[in-house]
Amino acid sequence: MKFTSTRGQAEPVGFVDACLSGLAPDGGLYVPESWPSIERASADESYVSVACRVIAAFAGDELSRKTIEGICERAYSGFSHKSVAPLVQWGANRFVMELHHGPTLAFKDVAMQLIAQLFDEVLSARSQRMSVTCATSGDTGGAAAAAFAGASQVDLFILHPYERVSPVQRLFMTTTGADNVHNIAIDDDFDVCQAIVKSLFADRDFVNETYLSGVNSINWARIAAQAVYYATTQAALGTDRSLRFIVPSGNMGDALAGYVAARCGLLAGFQAVCAVNENDTLRVLFEEGRMVRRPALATPSPAMDISVPSNFERLAYEVSGRDPELVRGLYESFAQSGSVDLPNRISGPLGCSGLSAAAVSDSETLKEMNRVHDETGWLICPHTAVGTSVARREPVGADIADVVLATAHPAKFPETVKDAVGRSCPLPERVAGLADRVEQFERLPSEASDVRKYILENRRN
Repeated sequence: MKFTSTRGQAEPVGFVDACLSGLAPDGGLYVPESWPSIERASADESYVSVACRVIAAFAGDELSRKTIEGICERAYSGFSHKSVAPLVQWGANRFVMELHHGPTLAFKDVAMQLIAQLFDEVLSARSQRMSVTCATSGDTGGAAAAAFAGASQVDLFILHPYERVSPVQRLFMTTTGADNVHNIAIDDDFDVCQAIVKSLFADRDFVNETYLSGVNSINWARIAAQAVYYATTQAALGTDRSLRFIVPSGNMGDALAGYVAARCGLLAGFQAVCAVNENDTLRVLFEEGRMVRRPALATPSPAMDISVPSNFERLAYEVSGRDPELVRGLYESFAQSGSVDLPNRISGPLGCSGLSAAAVSDSETLKEMNRVHDETGWLICPHTAVGTSVARREPVGADIADVVLATAHPAKFPETVKDAVGRSCPLPERVAGLADRVEQFERLPSEASDVRKYILENRRN
């Protein structure tokens, strides 16, 4: 199994190097040269078993089955629910997939725990050290901090937008106490954090000096790991049952994982709606055929406050017929102007991809949190509420089941929950002492040079 760049100017690499590299040297994102065919999961198959089969399909002969089994077993041993991504029924033909049973109460744990185990396994075998960086709009940083804390072969550098994540989200990333975890608060929004990370990867001398990798959703291992819960959901609701997934979306990695699951034969067809907040770049992409860069708005669903969804590049590559020159030209024009119309060879087939997008306002989000609470007694996070709002607003036929991805536990957003429903949501017992921990982070200006210097001074040689 080889992986190629969406921009076509990097040599194909194997699974391990694609995952360790994160971003391709030409600035593109890695995708498999061909889609493996993976047998659909059965209702009695464990989550770990499905994960092993999916990762093995992408890894080819680079990792032994025993190694993959060990990675997956360790990755999911700390989840509070043995199903990892259990389903709860919300109404007639409506389900919620709970993705907040990991150590930091967010769906990012599902992939990040696996990535940390994969990196540790491979780097130890190679006797190598690595600097890992990620930009976060809230949940990725905490998940990465929990997964990599104490890792002997990795120094982790997390960039988050200063005062634009929830206090609980921040605490998960700033309180590990681990010497190898470094938190950087950037005086700007998430898109600037993400742009800084991309600029670091564009500096090949810096990448080689620090042996730099990234664990944002640009990392293929994230996509592969998240494809697993689409497969287990299909199995739980019926191998041949038609499903529509409603995916709260920011960087689009979670929605793309569903697309990947479908391309590998793990789903009975594919429909997914990217549910976005007032940062509606994905809606503009799908409905108007335009890529537009705008300052990200602060909303009640901060993990989705993103105006440049990185993983759209992978989808554009696929629907264009895998034309790297077209994709490279599109993103070069976008980098220069900040606004570009999608070429017909992308905008045309985009409508047949199974993906679409719908936006929900801030006021609708809060009303939806209250409505779900009144109907069910549940407290849901604001990101999940964006999803349930779209599902409610755009009903499908009785022969199709809706599955909303609950991307985070409501306790991560206590102020928003209280504003919406008038009651507090305490942290689960397993993380109840979070607020008593000591925080550690460094505040830096929004300059890549400052971040570069910080990494050089704080990484372990």
